[in-house]
Amino acid sequence: MKVYKKWAVAGLTMISAIALAACSNDNSEVKSGFKPSVKMVDSYNNPSKSSSTYNNGTLKVAEFNSAPFAGITSPTLQTNAEDGDVYSPGSVNLFNVDNNNKIIDGGLANLKLDKKSMTATITINPKAKWSNGSKVIARDVEYPYEIIGAPDSPSQQYTEDMNAIKGMAEFHSGKAKTISGITMPKGEKGNVVVIHFSKFAPSLKYIGNTYMWSSIEPYEYIKNVPISKLASSSEVRKNPIFAGPYKLSKQVTGESTSWVPNKYYYGKQAQIKHITIQVVNPNNFTSSLKAKQYDFAKSGGVSTQYPEVKQLKKYKEVGTIGTSYDLLGFNVGHFDSKKQENVMDSNAKMSNVKLRKAMMYALDIGALRKKFDNGLGWQPNSVISPYYKKYYNDKTPRYTLNISKANKLLDEAGYKKKGKWRTQPNGKPLVINYGAQTGTAASEAENSYYLQQWHKIGLNVQYAGGRPMEMNKLYSILLKPKQDQVDIFEAGFSTGSEPTQTNFYGASAGFNIGHFASAKNTELLNNMNSAKSWNDEYRQKQFKEWQTYLQDQAVYVPVSMSLSWTPVNTRVKGYSARSDDNEFWSNLQLTSSNPE
Repeated sequence: MKVYKKWAVAGLTMISAIALAACSNDNSEVKSGFKPSVKMVDSYNNPSKSSSTYNNGTLKVAEFNSAPFAGITSPTLQTNAEDGDVYSPGSVNLFNVDNNNKIIDGGLANLKLDKKSMTATITINPKAKWSNGSKVIARDVEYPYEIIGAPDSPSQQYTEDMNAIKGMAEFHSGKAKTISGITMPKGEKGNVVVIHFSKFAPSLKYIGNTYMWSSIEPYEYIKNVPISKLASSSEVRKNPIFAGPYKLSKQVTGESTSWVPNKYYYGKQAQIKHITIQVVNPNNFTSSLKAKQYDFAKSGGVSTQYPEVKQLKKYKEVGTIGTSYDLLGFNVGHFDSKKQENVMDSNAKMSNVKLRKAMMYALDIGALRKKFDNGLGWQPNSVISPYYKKYYNDKTPRYTLNISKANKLLDEAGYKKKGKWRTQPNGKPLVINYGAQTGTAASEAENSYYLQQWHKIGLNVQYAGGRPMEMNKLYSILLKPKQDQVDIFEAGFSTGSEPTQTNFYGASAGFNIGHFASAKNTELLNNMNSAKSWNDEYRQKQFKEWQTYLQDQAVYVPVSMSLSWTPVNTRVKGYSARSDDNEFWSNLQLTSSNPE
């Protein structure tokens, strides 16, 4: 799981609050902006039966974003989805999965879970190699845990769930030099790793769970770089190696990456000889496709331009229900670096739940989704997507526009009007700093609408720093252990293939950038993967109760989910958005020399 950018929206002029008035009187969820209206296919395969292919050409992929990518190739150190996207041709998951994201045999490694002994045995494919020709070894599977758990690590991936690995907590606190619960029966250069757990969670059956890491690191290649300096090293930034179907041939940091097949790849050999992934401003989404510059977007499509893109004759829209979401978050505490845990501060400016709820009731999020997303996005009621059918709670209530309720909550909490603005309950002035991201005309309009509505209920909300910030700058502030520059912020999280989100909302999570850490929250998160939760009915109940609880606390409130979609040029063969496409990059082919 990673923090990801706020999906940039483009192509709309500035709008007023009048244009965002309440939706139609029709109470259907689609017309209220609570469900998507668009349906898409989940794959595309050029129907040409011709044996002629153009795989010696270049597959041209866009990464639509208004900021450059950070340039970190290490999966354990990445903090945003852009890096994951631009380096994905060289990346490979540790395991293959079925269409329910359940781990199956046949990947870079196989997994055997033993509930009785509480062990996970990982056996590496003997053919697996890095792009420099060296074998993938047991230490490559073990080393990510050292990177994540090291006391001086820059990684944001550590959560309390990893304490279920025996010896991990001691290693993370600096009391042990090794992780006792991870063993390599055939030696560091062998192909077997056994992980010993003190708690055996049902989520271990699925990739992307919060108890077991699902990627590898090239230990022999990076072992001489101190973990604290790994993120800035040339081994990670300039001359990385990969174990996936492609290897990096060139990169322009922040702008583009270029790829050629990795002849040492253990799996299906890549068929296209060259791939380029280019960062493109979202404003140029439709125009770049009209100019036939790109075959598809790894970042996904720009929803505001969907009507124009849909009219393009040589592109097919492919997508599925997404698991990523945008949210509004509130800063309610800090991260205690010594104890390695988030702490809620009762004196924090945004600590009053009635203030947070009032700010949400001042907004008509459903109308925003209707206005901006063209049937592709919706106002979620939960941070768990409907994609996770068994665990999603469709009964969790949303925050809908109710100005009188917002004012009543503020009055009850003691935020009294003094002239134009409300004061704090202690009578002192109240200025709330909103951390917004730079984007396009439409994203600016959405942010302006937020400020306008908050002003309407007497809250003096201003842009932190005086204006919206570039994405990387905002996240650099939010990821600090303690900061007072931003009180409320917009952010986006990309959920893993398994819906547990301890690494976003857990007490020890580095990505818990609002610092929410109540006892009830911890209890419910723990219950999702307790011994009782092997009974799936019990597990579903815990998930659903947690969703309603988190929404009610209003520290993190989801404001947008969307189909995960992209236009795919008709010269492409073998494109799939299904989770069980374990050879995504290797399955792609081209049927003409350039995008059509």
